Amino acid sequence: MKVGILGAGMSGLSCAFFLKQNGIGFEVLESENEYGGLCQSIRNDKGFTFDKAGGHIFFTKDTEVKKLVNSLVKNLLTVRRNTKILFKGRFVKYPFENGLADLSPEDNYECLLEFIRTLNEKYEKSKTFRDWIYQTFGKGIAERYMIPYNTKIWNCPPETMDTFWVDGRVPKPPVEDIIKSAIGISTEGYTHQLNFQYPETGGYQSVPEAFYEQVKDKVLFNYKVQKVEQQDGKWIVSDGKTEKVYDEIISTMPIFALQNAMTLPVKVNDAISKLKYNSIIMVLLGFDYPEPTDMHWLYIPEMSTPTHRLIYLKNYTLKSSPDGKTSIISEITFNEGDEISKLSDKQVVENIVNDLHDRKLIDKTKLSYSRVCRTKYAYVVYDLNYTNSIKIVNDYCESLPLYLCGRFAQFVYINSDGCIVNAKQVTDKLLSTKNIMPKPLQEINSIL
Repeated sequence: MKVGILGAGMSGLSCAFFLKQNGIGFEVLESENEYGGLCQSIRNDKGFTFDKAGGHIFFTKDTEVKKLVNSLVKNLLTVRRNTKILFKGRFVKYPFENGLADLSPEDNYECLLEFIRTLNEKYEKSKTFRDWIYQTFGKGIAERYMIPYNTKIWNCPPETMDTFWVDGRVPKPPVEDIIKSAIGISTEGYTHQLNFQYPETGGYQSVPEAFYEQVKDKVLFNYKVQKVEQQDGKWIVSDGKTEKVYDEIISTMPIFALQNAMTLPVKVNDAISKLKYNSIIMVLLGFDYPEPTDMHWLYIPEMSTPTHRLIYLKNYTLKSSPDGKTSIISEITFNEGDEISKLSDKQVVENIVNDLHDRKLIDKTKLSYSRVCRTKYAYVVYDLNYTNSIKIVNDYCESLPLYLCGRFAQFVYINSDGCIVNAKQVTDKLLSTKNIMPKPLQEINSIL
């Protein structure tokens, strides 16, 4: 059996790794000349290292996945999160509900009062993300932070979003934590990511790189898939020049790219067309001064600035920039057609640098490096049409079968640890259909 894997991002390389561990033949087809996908990093000649598509960090609740990654990636540092929210000129501890004492007395009181009121209300099950926010946090926290920030990062009103995804990603705060937070007793929220890991050198691409090193002899670069079709029980993949034949296909390509390469039923095409996503612009900035803060990242909910998050990579690892210098990334969510999408890279840099300078978050006179990276497929948006649409897509792919794996192939909002978990599940499922007993992760870990 030979398996074709479309894409050499975190998901594709993980699938390849697990197939290799089970002695299965495979080939990875990557459209670019570099592996890593959304986890690619930039290492430039001025000594700065940046992540192209966000401030990635590694954290997971899965102990076996953590063991695997730490076995393969030899330079991971463990870092305790220090993150803030910029609110009315104050640096409020993240998550917002765990930093109420950092607010003015008036804001603190209203947030606590409105949260207490939610405890006495009997709500119907919330139908939208907006309803869930109000019912969970109360009007004070909702209107000061949760509504404006989520409107900004998702680039759509929370009332147009579903709620099934919030469990685990937006944890419900314990009552005692809110009270402690309001009176100044330190508490920690989102504890699943309180301690995270990050490569000491090489940027986050060091994580997929470790998987790539295990399978690199089976990765073919610059193969831009144009056609995928099933013939006589085989899969035929073509880039317009050469054809590849496989027994099974795992696609980690964005579902929209796969749609363009296949002839699909009208119902499936319609379902895919209804899936929503956001793009991001990362403004990479290098400065000739030491790191100005001990924060790892800073959330900015104000709509008056396009930046929704600043990432301070020097606090992830000192080796992300030269001695005496620092690097900061501005992350901006957008959709094609938004005003910022129409600006040139030079205009984007000028706007962001001037804005951050005016807010006293950077000193633009010491700017020594800048670059803009645009990522089309960045965030999956769980709108109210999502559940029905993705079920149609999944049902069709399973009927072939065609295996989907990865954030924009499966169209699920997962981090890099989730990509590895899903890759194991997908490859296990594929092997099981061939009556092959897949090796459990514990066994794979034991021999690494």
